[in-house]
Amino acid sequence: MKDEKPTLDHFFAQVYAVVRLVPPGRVTSYGAIAKYIGSARSSRMVGWAMNGSHSVKPKVPAHRVVNRNGLLTGKHHFATEHDMQRLLEKENVIVKDDQVVEFKRLFWDPSTELL
Repeated sequence: MKDEKPTLDHFFAQVYAVVRLVPPGRVTSYGAIAKYIGSARSSRMVGWAMNGSHSVKPKVPAHRVVNRNGLLTGKHHFATEHDMQRLLEKENVIVKDDQVVEFKRLFWDPSTELL
């Protein structure tokens, strides 16, 4: 039906598709993803999608998704508390005190990058 709301699986699939496009060495935010897929008020749902993304195939680089201030708020959903930071640093993203250094410079906004 035309007026049906998308399912949660469809929402998560949209989120995963966007996150897979975030280039190595760049980060985006839950809110930026939500806005891009047309659900601007659903940043928490994007977070839930990221929490469940670790077993999804093809792989979802969930470590590249941080909060609107560049904080690694999702770090507790990785195998160890330090995995998110380790993965970012492997891509030359500097993290200090659980925050991406130079967040504004490294921020990848799907609304402007995916025209």
